[in-house]
Amino acid sequence: MASQSTPASPARPRPPRGFPRLSVPRHWLPASSALALAALTLGLCIRLMPGLSGAELGVDQELSRHHEAFLTAVAMGLNTLFSPVAGVLIIVVGAVILLVRRQVLRAVLFASAVSWGWGMSQVFKLIVARPRPNPALLLDPLAPETGSNSFPSGHTCLAVALVFAVYFLLQGTRRARIVVWAGAAVALVVAWSRLYIGVHYPTDVLASFLVTGAAMLAFTWLWNTLVPRVLALPLVSRVARKVEGHG
Repeated sequence: MASQSTPASPARPRPPRGFPRLSVPRHWLPASSALALAALTLGLCIRLMPGLSGAELGVDQELSRHHEAFLTAVAMGLNTLFSPVAGVLIIVVGAVILLVRRQVLRAVLFASAVSWGWGMSQVFKLIVARPRPNPALLLDPLAPETGSNSFPSGHTCLAVALVFAVYFLLQGTRRARIVVWAGAAVALVVAWSRLYIGVHYPTDVLASFLVTGAAMLAFTWLWNTLVPRVLALPLVSRVARKVEGHG
């Protein structure tokens, strides 16, 4: 009786030369799932127990009573710098700078990493739909906002996503560690500014770190696994070589 050979599984496409492979944490899936679940649980608890928002509002009210000119200038500057319009500009300008330097894959990495981490905040905003703090209850509302889009903070998610994206670009260099520490400090200041202005609750900014952390852990695996498959497509490969000046 002739033996039947098992058909070989298709080989995984080999990443092109210069592909910026990311370091994928060993337990990225359970870690990412745990962070996302923690954020979702936190958001649903807040929605089911409205009294929690009232308790958190006290933090915003206390900060609103102690506004100072310098701190207000910093908070309002960050409000503009990490706004949706500015976020799109940052992504576009960063990608264009890398494209001008003929670093096509790094441009895609930067743009997709920021967009993925920042965009995930919108998913949780839709699921939780938490109303923002009522500006009428603040002594000095600096930028009154209303609507059911308080959880998590998009500004903070953008800041965290930018830190991850720049770290990915510098991964393996001495500057990567500096980016982590400096970026973490900036993200924390952005989180503080959202409370200082009075447009978010403390748990909103806490959830921002959980949501974006979960998204970026998953992104490392998605980038290493899916992007080489896309780049292996003939049309994509020819376009990439032409843009980089190799075709």
